[in-house]
Amino acid sequence: MNERQRKMAAAAGFIVFILFLAAVFVFIGRPLIEFVSEPEQFREWVDEHGFSGKLLFLGMVILQVFVAFIPGEPMEIGAGYAFGAVEGTLLCLMGCAIGSALVFLFVRRFGKKAAAVFFSEEKLNSFRLFRNPRRLKRLMFLLFLLPGTPKDMLTYAAGLAPITLPQFLLISMTARIPSIITSTVGGNALGSENYSFALIVFAATLAISAIGSLVYGRIKKV
Repeated sequence: MNERQRKMAAAAGFIVFILFLAAVFVFIGRPLIEFVSEPEQFREWVDEHGFSGKLLFLGMVILQVFVAFIPGEPMEIGAGYAFGAVEGTLLCLMGCAIGSALVFLFVRRFGKKAAAVFFSEEKLNSFRLFRNPRRLKRLMFLLFLLPGTPKDMLTYAAGLAPITLPQFLLISMTARIPSIITSTVGGNALGSENYSFALIVFAATLAISAIGSLVYGRIKKV
């Protein structure tokens, strides 16, 4: 295969990947969100399937991370409602860790073309994560810590950063803990019919998410 054929094959593969993500979001992601957004139905489904239900939910979280268009918050709230705060948090963390590792390795294998699904090449070249390696770990921790930042999309960008997979997982998963706990605790409060506490948790999360979105917007412009 000559150079032109390799470029054409790579472009075709990239287009197929884009179409695959879009199809997964439309035919799997959206129904998945609707499913976990019906807490009573989701809890009954979990109770019926027992341990296999936990494994299936773990697979849902992994898929949600890989197809970054699918929002993670409904999954986390549903986990808190159906499994409780502790077990729901552990399942979400495990799924996020596995999904993040798969995305990181996928981007390492295919390079900028994989990350370009979510970021333009110009943005990837100028993004602060890659321009200042000395501050990389602190900035990455901040981005994954703040609610309101597109963490699953940032995982694609992190695959291009000068950092190892173990370092990335340690930083990103440690930083994700507060956000996940907040969502699962709120979901658990709903399941326990402690609506006042759930309202306080979600209101605080919304306020912090707004701040996180503003901070992320400022960082992108740097």
